[in-house]
Amino acid sequence: MAERIMVFGASGWIGGMLTKMLEEKGIPCMAAKSRLENKAGMEVELDEFKPTHVMSCAGVTGRPNVDWCEDHKVETIRSNVVGVLNLADATFVRNIHFTNFATGCIFEFDTTHPMPTPGTRFGGSGFKEDDKANFLGSYYSKTKGMVEELLAAYPHVLNLRVRMPITDDLEFPRNFIYKIAHYKKVVNIPNSMTVLPELLPMALEMAHRKLTGNMNFTNPGVVSHNECLDLYRKYYEPKFTYENFSLEEQAKVIKAGRSNNELDATRLKSEFPEVLDIYNSLVKYVFEPAHARKFGAPGQAPRSAL
Repeated sequence: MAERIMVFGASGWIGGMLTKMLEEKGIPCMAAKSRLENKAGMEVELDEFKPTHVMSCAGVTGRPNVDWCEDHKVETIRSNVVGVLNLADATFVRNIHFTNFATGCIFEFDTTHPMPTPGTRFGGSGFKEDDKANFLGSYYSKTKGMVEELLAAYPHVLNLRVRMPITDDLEFPRNFIYKIAHYKKVVNIPNSMTVLPELLPMALEMAHRKLTGNMNFTNPGVVSHNECLDLYRKYYEPKFTYENFSLEEQAKVIKAGRSNNELDATRLKSEFPEVLDIYNSLVKYVFEPAHARKFGAPGQAPRSAL
């Protein structure tokens, strides 16, 4: 049977990129109209389109950021817990493979998984796919950790842990690079991150292979926020400056805590040996293309920035 893919959250950022990629590859796809909370509507659409695969990028992250979820807990539960389980259950009874774009922001550095020194590419003690969430600092992350544990009971689900997603559109507000470049101050912490132009095609291939279970959907290794901003200055904004502050200072201006962690990418690399480490992926798939569009010369930063 030829593959047919239904996408939930197709009107969103990652869902839109995913849908465009499917269309470019000529894979029959349909953007679901039902919200995750509407199980009856979801089931009607599944029975009408009869997909072989469902991929969901839907869910509540909050606007302008996850602080929103602290004051909208019921809405967050209905989407991030009830809604995701609705889709997992509806696809299970119909024998449809389900790829869920989730989050890796359910972990926090601890004594077993210590923070690498900024500038270190591989800490070597990242969280693995079978580790349980240990970060409860935000309601958003708390609901994501809850649903991940419940999803593990469903044998047909591939749960992709996305972190701080990045594309080469450095003017798009959802892009992690845009966010930190526009903060007044940033904390300089190494983190695992997801370079979407490189990894998103791999998500399609994972669905094709019908992989299941948790997958740390981040490039191997970590990169610090300062390293990201240094690349931003080198390739995109030669006059850009930034200022750091501590985690304690950051806590005074945000309502919910922020997750910082390293995810072990061993499973991803075993499936896709060609995947680049986070720093080199940022250069190749994010900053060089962004530089080429802005300055017209691929791969070479303005002399004044070097």
